[in-house]
Amino acid sequence: MPSQGTIGDRVRGLRLSRRMSQAQLAGPDLSDSYVSLIESGKRTPTPVVARLLAERLGCTTEFLLHGIEPRQRIDTELGLRHAELELYHGDPVVAADRFGDIVKAAGDDNAMLAAHARLGRARALDAQGRTGRAVEAYERLRREAAAHPERLADLPLTVALCRCYQRAGDMLRARDLGAHALSQVERLGFVHGEIAVELALALVETQTGLPYVERVLAASGVPSASDRSAEALDLWQASVTAADGEDSALAVQLADDALAAGRSARMAIRCARIAVQWARLTAAGPEGADLDRANELVLSASHVLAGFPAERLEHARSLVALSRVRLRTGEADGALSAAGEALDVLADSRGTTAADAHLVLAEVALARSEDAAAPLQRAEDLLNARTEAPDRETAQTWRQLGDLWGQAGSIDQQAKAYRKALEAVGIHVNIPGSTAAAVLTR
Repeated sequence: MPSQGTIGDRVRGLRLSRRMSQAQLAGPDLSDSYVSLIESGKRTPTPVVARLLAERLGCTTEFLLHGIEPRQRIDTELGLRHAELELYHGDPVVAADRFGDIVKAAGDDNAMLAAHARLGRARALDAQGRTGRAVEAYERLRREAAAHPERLADLPLTVALCRCYQRAGDMLRARDLGAHALSQVERLGFVHGEIAVELALALVETQTGLPYVERVLAASGVPSASDRSAEALDLWQASVTAADGEDSALAVQLADDALAAGRSARMAIRCARIAVQWARLTAAGPEGADLDRANELVLSASHVLAGFPAERLEHARSLVALSRVRLRTGEADGALSAAGEALDVLADSRGTTAADAHLVLAEVALARSEDAAAPLQRAEDLLNARTEAPDRETAQTWRQLGDLWGQAGSIDQQAKAYRKALEAVGIHVNIPGSTAAAVLTR
């Protein structure tokens, strides 16, 4: 059965394959000129006319309108759900491949399904950390959304791009996109739901739009949630088994149940990340910042993240943020306790978060006029042992390390840390002494 790209192409192809004239297809109900307009793409048949034409052409209305039979369509919908489950509960590399297969299978005949599969593939690339490829995919989808708003919404794409550019270090572009998304949300006036939470997370990461972030936190807080991954995996496997038994309708329902099982946890984790970042900004903010609120939020976030083994790094970050809030309020013992707990969670992990925890230990030592050399050296060793590409977060940690080496009276170590901070943002120069700090704060 022909399945050309447009409704008109399918009407004409089926009519010719049945050796019918336009007048014969039109019958007593339609004019042959109207059939001609449909075939040329100048008219789109109403649902009633589509059903009439499908009966005379011997095909389903679904095929005539979408170029796909009902069974094919439900199988494609199931494929999309299984790819999404792979993204959330499996391997994002496999998810990207599955979304790509759906794009190929859908082709030009099913623009809506293909668009959603391309969106899924972009999200899978994003989840893999392939930020450059993800940006390219999201940008193409934004152009498609502008040309075909009936297929894709621009707002979620803008939010996703904002976070991608932020991770890539293009803060100007990230903030522009965040402001654009915020203007749309403010016009619509909502602070609940996945889009609102995703936008709040993007804004707090770019340190813009903080009043909206606070409204989302006030509306949602940090909801508690349990890890239902095992339940989601069980339902996913049942869906696969049902599909193998050719019970596609049941397979789709089970896949929907599997996705729903993980939704509350995903929302809770995102809200927890917003709270942690908001608390970090508050702890580093000016006098008069609401530290009690920051303490409350980051404590809630830490309790939520502790319940998800896969979020071990985020849990440790929440504890470091808590230690900084406590340090700001003068609770030195509480700060030491939270930083120590973060290091216990990280075990022997290397990287910025572990280094941050040692910097808190050093700050407490300096505040007590004790020797801070050991935690400062440990933080430096951890930063040097990083295998990931340098980023702004690494640069900020190096800079904090330089500040603390300076307070500890080690000028050489201070200059070296400042130089590393500049190198982390792509500046390679020989900087004598403390002038690096002045350059870095511009």
